[in-house]
Parts: sequence; structure tokens; C-alpha cells
Amino acid sequence: MKKELLSVLSPHGQEHLLRFWDQLNQAERRSLARQIREIDFDLVDRLYRSKDKLVNYRKLAERAKPPPAIRLGSPRNRFTPRQARKRGRQAIAKRQVGVILVAGGQGTRLGFDHPKGMFPIGPISGRSLFQIYVEKILAAGRRHGVRIPLYLMTSPATHKKTKAFFSRHHNFGLEAEDLIIFRQGTMPAVDAASGRVLLERPGQIALSPDGHGGTLAALARSGALADIQQRGLRHLFYFQVDNPLVDVCGAEFVGCHLLTDSEMSTQVVAKQHPKDQLGNVVQVDGRLQVIEYSDLPDDVAERRNADGSLEIWAGSIAVHMFAVDFLRRMAAAADALPFHIAHKKVAYIGRAGRLVKPKKTNAIKFERFIFDLMPSAARAIVVEVDPQEAFAPLKNASRAATDTPEWVRAQMVAQHRRWLRRAGAEIDDGVAVEICPLWALDAEETAAKIKPGTRIAEATYFCNPCRPIS
Repeated sequence: MKKELLSVLSPHGQEHLLRFWDQLNQAERRSLARQIREIDFDLVDRLYRSKDKLVNYRKLAERAKPPPAIRLGSPRNRFTPRQARKRGRQAIAKRQVGVILVAGGQGTRLGFDHPKGMFPIGPISGRSLFQIYVEKILAAGRRHGVRIPLYLMTSPATHKKTKAFFSRHHNFGLEAEDLIIFRQGTMPAVDAASGRVLLERPGQIALSPDGHGGTLAALARSGALADIQQRGLRHLFYFQVDNPLVDVCGAEFVGCHLLTDSEMSTQVVAKQHPKDQLGNVVQVDGRLQVIEYSDLPDDVAERRNADGSLEIWAGSIAVHMFAVDFLRRMAAAADALPFHIAHKKVAYIGRAGRLVKPKKTNAIKFERFIFDLMPSAARAIVVEVDPQEAFAPLKNASRAATDTPEWVRAQMVAQHRRWLRRAGAEIDDGVAVEICPLWALDAEETAAKIKPGTRIAEATYFCNPCRPIS
């Protein structure tokens, strides 16, 4: 086995991966051999050689224009929200829409040693992110009289715990055949100075997830894409695990996607400041693409329209609609998504067999981003949403200024208070409320459940059955 592995490694100068072979037991050797066979060393070589070929974001940004968009309340929109909702409901009711949830991240930045989707974010109920999303899918399916399948992408770090969590909670009511859990791929971390693949342990290569852009390859590799085609799904609603305000399979967004005949549609919010930490969706040479906030030159970010509004205004919130035919076409293209290079600190096993913890960046990681599909779409559109109703990302631990659990819970409570007040309820100041999607999916459904004049004087979790929680 060692001779065979050396024949794989030697042409690429990676023989050091077998340095500790003689110290490994049989199970460790088999594991290391499997890891080596799964790595495309030709690709790693190409990526490392191109590490210094940087995109000139200055030139790109100078050609950037605002993207074609469906703006909130704009008289220039080609159709009304009502027309969009009608078209979206038709597609959902015809079983043409499925859901992709990308959930490969750990809750490390939250101080939570589990997959982020397991984080208990419910302001009163303590429900996890995963439970909230499944309840939204079930509620949307119930509204349209269909079952909506969920394709849930994990990473090697989250896969086992995620599967066990769903099993333990009986999939939160989702039918077993409607939950397809698949795992994204990995890429090895390499030494920045030499390009040599790093070892995390004597028998373990330093691997990391290949980014949310890995969704495309993972869908095809896992058989999930074949399942999507077999079900006759034509469009997929895509979102990431950290945003409990996301309107999963919202009919209006689905309808905007369909009425514009878009292959890839993207939800955005209007930036409040030039350097808001959001990916900037722009149009360059007639194609949509994202320029990260860190790559957008200050003078371009500051450009203003005649009315004083930002010219580069559209901040992506990582919620998309994809045409299935578009994903099939892109999955068949070898280089549909480019790899991005990230310089990181990565601990590794040194020559002496001891763990080295570097004090500065020493390694390169390779990852793909799903938004890089935009330029390949024959037709693409952005749809503006109200952040108060659609965007509250959970990213940081409590000590941070924003995007913390406390901040996110406050946004959830504020949304549900708005829904209840719009329905005519009277809520005492400072009283927390939480609405389960299975009780009411939106403000319209809330209005059908609440009698005008209803007073809410204590913390209440509206669910089936509704009960106050002290």
C-alpha cells in the first residue's frame, strides 16, 4: 500500500505525508490512504501555482454598475408584489420548488461546540435554528397543500451530529423521504511557502470544507441532484443556516424569480453605509457578480446617485433561487466555480512529530463561493427585501456589537410584535412574544388568528396549542 501511495505522491512532491506511516496502526493507515486517494493533487498544484494571480478588483469595480433589480415599492417594477405572490404560489402548489439549506458551519464564534443549526435561538421557546427552518418548510407546504423536500448540506465536522440531532427529534415532523442530508467536499490546507499539504495529525491530513460553493459538486456527487430531477423539481430555494428571519420558500420571491425567467435570483438589502460588511451585487459587462466588501475600493463604495443614495447599493444576504436546469448545466462544467485563496493560521505536525501552533498565517486554504455562479447565468436578477423582515444573521458571541444571539432574538421578537400589532393586538411594553411558523407563517396568517383588541401582558409563545411562558 505504501508503495502505491508513494507513486501518487512523488510526482507532486508530497511524499512527506507518509513520514509517520510506520508509527500508524492498520486502521490509521487505511484512513490516511483513503484521504490521499481522494485528493486531486493536480488541482492542488494548479491552485498553488496560481496563488499570486490576484483579481484586479480596482478595475472590476470601476466598471461596476447597479444590478437589474426588483426594488421595494418601486413603480419601475415589471409586476406587483401580488402578481409575484400569485405566480410563486402556483409553482409551489405544483410541487416545482424544493429547499437547499447549507449547514456546514460549527458554532465556534458563538462559543457553541456543535453545528450552528443546533443553536437554541428561539427567544422564548429555545427552539433551534434547524427546528425553526423545518417548521417554516412544513408551514409553507401546508399552506400550498404539498410536501416540500429539504436538501441539507453538512460538512465533515457537522455531519454526524446533524444527522443524530434530526433523528433524535424525529426530523421535527418532516417525512423521512423529504429530508436528504448530504456532505460537502473538502480541500487540503497547504503550507504557504512550499505548497506542501499539511498534516493535522500523523495519520490525518489538514482538511477543511470547500466552501458553500461546494454545494454544486456535493449535490451531484451525493445523488441529491438526481433525486431533485426524479421528483420533477424545477427550482430550488437556497439559504444558509444562520438567518432565522429568512422567509423560506416565500411565494413573492419565488414569483419574482419566475416572472423574470431568471436562472439565479438573489435577495439583497439596501446598504446603509458604503462599507457595510455584505457582498456587493453589481453588474459588470452585462453580467451579475459579487464584489466582497473587503475588495471594494473606498472611492467606488462612496459613489452616490443624484438623490444621495449609494450607487453600489445591493448587499447580498446569501438567499437565492436557482433553476434546476441551470444547476445541472453548471454541475457538468468542470470549472463552473473558481477556487478562492484564503491565508490562515493552521496548526500542523512538524518533522519531529509534534504539533506546531503558528502565531501568524502560515497556510493557504481553498474554497468556492456559490455566488460565483452569477456570471454564468443567462438571466439573473436581484430582489430587494426589508431587513427587518428577512435578515438577522447569527454570527458572533454575546460580547460583539451585533449579530449576537441577544441581537438576533430581539429582531425575532420585534418582527412578531409587528405582526401581532398589525392584527390589532395590544402588547405591553417590554413583553417578549414568539410565533411558531406552524401557528402563523406571516403577518397575514397572524391576523387570521388574533382578535383585534387582544391584550398580551406576559411573555407568550404562540404555538399549537398556544400557551404563555413565564
